[in-house]
Amino acid sequence: MMPALSFLRPAVAAAFLLLAVHGTAQKLPSVSLKDLDGKSVDTGKLAANGPVLVAFWATWCGPCKQELNAYHELYEKWQRETGIRIVAVSIDDTRSMRRVAPYVNSVMWDFQVLLDPNKDFARALQVNNVPHTFLIDKTGKIVWQHNNYAPGDEKEVRAQLRKLTGK
Repeated sequence: MMPALSFLRPAVAAAFLLLAVHGTAQKLPSVSLKDLDGKSVDTGKLAANGPVLVAFWATWCGPCKQELNAYHELYEKWQRETGIRIVAVSIDDTRSMRRVAPYVNSVMWDFQVLLDPNKDFARALQVNNVPHTFLIDKTGKIVWQHNNYAPGDEKEVRAQLRKLTGK
């Protein structure tokens, strides 16, 4: 590298770091998953009809079930207020995946449930543990995310929904 341009290397690295931390929002990756009926769903199109909340969970995860049950209680109200859709993505592996549908049916969640047994979608979004929730705008950009769950976190989700939709 020429001495006159040697200052660019740290500057370029700093610029990339700033973009990584504060830059443009990540787009929802396109991965083919199955729903509980075995129908293929392209995750890249989940927000095609408006904003969507994508919540990663597993049947063996107590906080995940608490979170999604809390969302279930508020879902109808959130839909009326903001038009949000919720998609619950199970990361149960092929051995525990058979427990997903019976659990979902027992709690009567009225949002879409997708299966990610190989964790392809989770890996694409860098989900390392569950619960992990993403708010996606109508253009498919991730605008907010939250990891873990404690009772009351749904208030922050609602605030983010209202911020996103202006409602």
